[in-house]
Amino acid sequence: MLLTNHVLSGALIGALARRPAPAFAAGVASHFVLDAIPHWGDWSSQRQFMRVAVPDGVVSLAVMGALTTAAPPGRRAAVLAGMAGAALPDADKPANIFFGRSPFPAAVDRFHARIQDESFHRAPVELAAASLFATAALVAIRGARRRR
Repeated sequence: MLLTNHVLSGALIGALARRPAPAFAAGVASHFVLDAIPHWGDWSSQRQFMRVAVPDGVVSLAVMGALTTAAPPGRRAAVLAGMAGAALPDADKPANIFFGRSPFPAAVDRFHARIQDESFHRAPVELAAASLFATAALVAIRGARRRR
C-alpha cells in the first residue's frame, strides 16, 4: 500500500477520532489492516521501488501538510496524529535503506512482511483506495469544520 493511502486513511481516522492519542493508535492499527488487503507492490528491484517510493513520500508529506492545515483547529492535532500513526510502520523502509536496519523489533518486521499481499499489477487498487480515502477524509474534515 502506498504511503499516501496510509496518510489519507489516517486523516480520516483523526477527523473522526477527535483526540490525538486514540487517533494515533487507530492510525497504527489501520496501517496493518490496509497492508493485509491485496495491493500494489512486489517490486522487481530496489531501483523500481525507489522510483515509486520517493515521489510517494513527497506526496505524502504534502498531503499531511494540506490536511493538517484544512482541519479545524480543534481537530488539527487528532488529524495529524492519525496520519503519523498510519505512516509510522513504514518507517522501516527508509531506516533500512539509510541505516541498514529497521527501528522496530524483528517480530514486528516479520509480521509486517508476512501480512503483505502485493502484486505489481494492482495499481488500480491503489488509485481506487486513494480516491476513496481522499474523499472520505475531506468530507470528515469539512464536517468537523461545519460543526465547529
